[in-house]
Amino acid sequence: MGRAATIALALLSAAAARGGEGGGECPPPPDHGAELRALYDQVRKAGTEEQARALTDRMWRLWTDAPDEAAQAVLDAGMERRRAYDYLGALREFDRLVAYCPDYAEGYNQRAFVNFLRQDYDAALADLDRTLELSPDHVAALTGRALTLMAMDRIDEARASLARALELHPWLPERGLAAPGGPLAPRRDDG
Repeated sequence: MGRAATIALALLSAAAARGGEGGGECPPPPDHGAELRALYDQVRKAGTEEQARALTDRMWRLWTDAPDEAAQAVLDAGMERRRAYDYLGALREFDRLVAYCPDYAEGYNQRAFVNFLRQDYDAALADLDRTLELSPDHVAALTGRALTLMAMDRIDEARASLARALELHPWLPERGLAAPGGPLAPRRDDG
């Protein structure tokens, strides 16, 4: 077990001892709504892709700001396992995270990404939908949902999800999918 995973396990075990994993001991997720809305306003006005990328990096820092130290350690451990292609290990971490912090959107979003990489699209879609219930303007989840639906050959739904994401963030790398000739380009009868 790596150092990050050991720390995560110790922190989560301590949190569970105080009241039980998933038993409501996780504090509410940080409210970054105003900051994210401001970043969406800025990214829509960005003049270059480089400016937009810097704003997107700031969005990720907010999304991955977990509710407490224990949740942060588990999130970080899961993301590290995913980067190391240990998808099953990452799933275990994200399962623990959503059990401990069921109202933290990023736990579901990260688990969805791992399931997408594993081509378990039904599981990915369920987690993306939960992410969007908790954080309706989570542009990364909207984009992930579009890609997942595209993989499931649900093109009209994918098109709608990507269109919503591009309304919020027109500089997304996936914008090419909606460009003329792209697989999620608006249909001619869409206006």
